[in-house]
Amino acid sequence: MRRFFAPINSFIDNVVTLDADETRHLRDVLRLHVGDEVSVFDGAGNEFACTISEIGKKETMLSVKDEIEPSSPESPFAITIAATVLNGEKYDLIVQKSVELGVTKLIPLITIRCDVKQKDAARRLERWRRIAMEATKQTGRAKLMEIIEPAAFEKLIDELDSENVVLFSERDGVDFSSITADKKITALYGPKGGWDDVELKMAAEHDINIVTLGGRILRAETAAIAITAILQHRFGDLN
Repeated sequence: MRRFFAPINSFIDNVVTLDADETRHLRDVLRLHVGDEVSVFDGAGNEFACTISEIGKKETMLSVKDEIEPSSPESPFAITIAATVLNGEKYDLIVQKSVELGVTKLIPLITIRCDVKQKDAARRLERWRRIAMEATKQTGRAKLMEIIEPAAFEKLIDELDSENVVLFSERDGVDFSSITADKKITALYGPKGGWDDVELKMAAEHDINIVTLGGRILRAETAAIAITAILQHRFGDLN
């Protein structure tokens, strides 16, 4: 079945309304018709089998038939990643793959060696959320990955519970086997030039675990994807 997204407030009684973008995709791209069956997820983890009842220029009305199980269940392990913002499409890739790997929340991170200013990263927020929504459709998840406003490193670590935080660094860290996690973790990934000495010192002062993957030196986007997959395999349901 074709999948569509509609926020919870679009569901009234047994009717759900798709917005203009979803309507355009349904009508002009997929060329669906009244009477066709589709599924609609609400971004909060719920999915429903629906029948198209009316297709308009800017919205589509569907009749909700039954609640169904999403084809991709949520991981029992809640992963939040704070990944330093990268230029161009590299960060788009991180967003997309984070959804595929079952990440719960993404924090666009602004660090000392970050190539993108915080105000410029904020302008890309809606784009990242659209990418996340499309990836959610494709992967079968029914819960949208939360993407919050870009955060400066020094402000973020002041707010985090250090017990569940791991900063991955190419240097000055301990072995991966030292990580312990119970149901949730926040993983911090640095920029392409690596963490600044000031940031590593701040992390240590906040009792944040610093972990190094042996002698491996990974590109920033590779690290964000690969290490998230390892965490999901080690503590979650990717097995």
